[in-house]
Amino acid sequence: MKRLLTTLALTFATSAVSAADIVTYDTDQSFDDITFGLESAILDAGLVIDSVSHTGDMLERTRMDVGSDVVLYEKADIYSFCSAKISREVMEDDPMNIVYCPYDIFVMVRPETPDMTTIGFRTFPDGAMKKVETLLDDLSRAAIGLSD
Repeated sequence: MKRLLTTLALTFATSAVSAADIVTYDTDQSFDDITFGLESAILDAGLVIDSVSHTGDMLERTRMDVGSDVVLYEKADIYSFCSAKISREVMEDDPMNIVYCPYDIFVMVRPETPDMTTIGFRTFPDGAMKKVETLLDDLSRAAIGLSD
């Protein structure tokens, strides 16, 4: 618990996720094509999408309510899902790995780069959680047509 609180404190202290903490892929494919590709990749892997958070819509809808004039995203969604097999493996290794489940992949288009769609996910600690990171990388790459 102490380690988690320290990690959270460090994360909030920096107030931004550094490039070392996320993996992203940029493409000139449309947001709709990438979200369709991601949904297909998740389902093709035998996984179930738990939820899709329409984060970009929420931030735009509430922008004026919170006193901001900054448009952060043209579009931005976060896909949440889990893998029973991989989750069991990583949680048998360390039951505290529950903190990372469900797993998320985001897709976004920024106003300053409207012809570029970004897909990505956060990185995970060394050890068993790298299995999850590999899964997220495989799904992200499949979504944009980079799968092996």
